[in-house]
Parts: sequence; C-alpha cells; structure tokens
Amino acid sequence: MFKINGFFTSGWFFDESECELKNRYQMINIGILLSASGLVYGIIGNYIRGTDGFIPLELALLCTNIMMFFALRMYRNFFEFFAITMTLQYTFLFLFLIYVGEPSDLKHLWIFTYPIILLYFQKTIHALYWLGFMLVMLIIAPLQGFVSTNYSMYQVTYLSFVLAVVSIIIYFYKKKIDEAKNTILEQQNMLKNFNSELERQVKDKTTELIKLNESLGIKVEQKLEELRKKDQILELQSKQAVMGEMISMIAHQWRQPLSNITLQIANLQLKHMLDKERRCRDVDDALTNISNTIIYLSDTIDDFQTYFCPNKKMDTIEIHELFQRAVNFSQSRVQDNDIKISINKEIKISITVYINELIQVILNILNNAIDAHNEVKPKNPSIIMDATDDDENISLLITDNAGGIDDEHMSHLFEPYYSTKGKNGTGLGLYMSKMIVEKQFNGEIDVQTSSVGSTFIIKIPKNIK
Repeated sequence: MFKINGFFTSGWFFDESECELKNRYQMINIGILLSASGLVYGIIGNYIRGTDGFIPLELALLCTNIMMFFALRMYRNFFEFFAITMTLQYTFLFLFLIYVGEPSDLKHLWIFTYPIILLYFQKTIHALYWLGFMLVMLIIAPLQGFVSTNYSMYQVTYLSFVLAVVSIIIYFYKKKIDEAKNTILEQQNMLKNFNSELERQVKDKTTELIKLNESLGIKVEQKLEELRKKDQILELQSKQAVMGEMISMIAHQWRQPLSNITLQIANLQLKHMLDKERRCRDVDDALTNISNTIIYLSDTIDDFQTYFCPNKKMDTIEIHELFQRAVNFSQSRVQDNDIKISINKEIKISITVYINELIQVILNILNNAIDAHNEVKPKNPSIIMDATDDDENISLLITDNAGGIDDEHMSHLFEPYYSTKGKNGTGLGLYMSKMIVEKQFNGEIDVQTSSVGSTFIIKIPKNIK
C-alpha cells in the first residue's frame, strides 16, 4: 500500500531492531531518485547531441526505477529481491558504459558510485562478491573478443585499482559509521534500561512511601487516641481532685448550718421542758430558721450535683452569676481565712458555654489564689473577679494580692503534674484549666504577675465553634 509519510523508507514502519533494514530502504530510495534524475539528464543530453543509441536503454532503466519505486511501497517482504535487482541493474549499466562507451565521454566516472550502492544495497559478504565480479569484468574487458571495447588494459586496470581504493575507503567509513551508530544504540539501550530501572526504583520507593505513610497514619491515629485517653484520665483526675476539695469545703460549710439546726431543736426542747406552754412565735421563728437553713443546704447540694452532671450541654449564663456559683463552693474556705472576694458588677455580660467546665476553671484559679493567700498571709487579703466584653471575646479576670508568682514557676505553670504546692498539690488544676479553655472553648488563658499579686485572664470567643 502506497504511503505518503516516510518517503525514503517507502512508507513502512521500522522498530529499533530494524535500523539496518531501515537504512538500506533509505539508500535504495535515494539511489532510485538519483539514478532517475541521472537517467532523465542522460536522455535529454543524448537527444540534444543526437546520440540516440543510449536513449532506449536509459528509458528502460528509468521505467524499471519507477516500477521499483512503487513496488518497494507495496511488497515489503520482497526487499532483498529489489536490492538484488537494483544491484544487477547498476552492475549492467556500469559494465555497459565500459564495454560500449568512449573514454572521452567520461561516463565511466559513474562506476565510482558503485561501492556505495553495493555496501548499502547488499550485505557486506554479498557486496564483496559483487565487487569481485565487477573487477574481473573490468580487467577482462580489453581481453575478451565478443565486444570491441575502446578502453586499454592500462585504463581498465587503473579504473579497477581506483574502484578498489574507493571501495576500501567507503567500507571502512561505513564501518566506523556503523560502530558509532551501534555505540549510540548501546548507549540508548543503557539509558533506556537505566530509566526503566530508575522508574522501577521510583515505583518501589513510592510504594514503600505509601505504605510508610499508611503506617504513620495508623501510628499517628493510635498516638492521638492515646493522647485523648490521657486527656480523659487527666480530666477525670482533675475532677476527682476538685471533687475531694469541694466535698471537704461542703462538709466544712455544712457544719455551721447543721449546728444551727441542732441548736434550734435543742432550744425548743429545752423550752418545752422548762415551759410547757411554749409561745407559737418562738416555734415559728425556730422553724423558719430551720427551713432557711435546709433551703441553703439544698441549694448547695443542687450546685454540687449540677457541677458533676456528665451531660455536656451549652447554656447561656450571666458572668457574675457564674462567678457567684464558684464563690459559693469556696465560701467556707474564704470565711475561715478572712479573705474578701469582690465581684465587679458594673456591666451585665452573658456567655454561652459549658457552664460546669467553666466553673471548674474559675474554681481551680480561685482555690489556687486562696492557697497562695494562706501561704503568704498578706495584709487585707482580697480576690477581685471582673469581666470585660469586646467585639469578639469575653475576658474573665481573677486578681489576687498574694505576692505574685516566682519566675522559676512561670514557664512551667500550665504543665501537667507541676505544682508549686509540693506534696499538697496534684499539678493538674491549671493544666486542665488550659485544656478546657483551649480545646472546648477555642479560647486562651494567660497570667500576669507582679510583686503585689497575680491576674489570671480567661479569654473566650463569643461564638464558640
């Protein structure tokens, strides 16, 4: 089938293993094209000069070239046949020029293209046979008696010698070209093999990296799960520590109301024994006092129960009410140590948070302030609780006058299990306060200290995501 693409390869496709065949196809097509041009030129020249004897032969050879040109594009399996035909054609033509032509015509010069035709049309061993045949036919040209030749023995010998020299030069030149081409092909194959090996190694490494990433992902997930469990344990320990402190405070806080109830009952019993005709007013007053005391105790139980409720739900609460709840838990400790707690209520601020968690944070800071006052025992101990409101955040400020925090403790203040109280502290209060503020409220907790006292600042976004 005739193909437009690949003119010099007759339109056929050749893979890398067929480079030699591809080159031979190219040379045959070039040879056909050049010889056709030479034949057309010869026909025109002979016609002009009036030497009509060569024209029929040249026309026959030109038609043969045209037929060969199209046959190469239709029958790929017959390439060797075409190569032999072309070689035979040129051999006959060059011998014809010697046997019939005149030395003065210089047409014998075409014979020096013969080595190129042989080496590219035929395999090397076959080319030697054809060259040997040509040299023999040239040497015997003046000796044979069948055709009268115009070339002398010296001339044909000289032509044979030059033809042999040109053949040797072209042979070694082609050999060097072939060696360079083979070297290039070897380098290309080495490069291809290197690229294939590199691709394989990259693929293997990519597979290893994917597996490593998957393994790392699993390990990271496991570590995150361990950290989550650790945080849960720390939170539980913190809650338990706070629970212990609160139970102690509530027990202390209940002693006086319970003593008051006991005293009221004993007083009624004593009056009953001394004066059986008790006045109703005394009974009413005693019962009222007992009722108020019981309500107070009930409110304390409600606060305690609500604080440890496991159901987490965001609710809206006024900041000062939140402060007051935390203060109620610490009331007994404050009274025992004569510490004054002030809640600044200049503006009304509401916030939507996990109320119990925020109470725990405030209570942790409040208890630390009380402990600091108990240790330092400043004159006129006081704790001031305040709140500020800006466009995006609500800040809770808890300030004491317990002499501040030493520099050596500041960098470790929020680390787990680090306590400034020695054996009397768990080291979890401020750590859990920081975790609650940062992880549950997306907020910040910070502390400012001086020689007078410390201020803890809890900054919580208005819209907690």
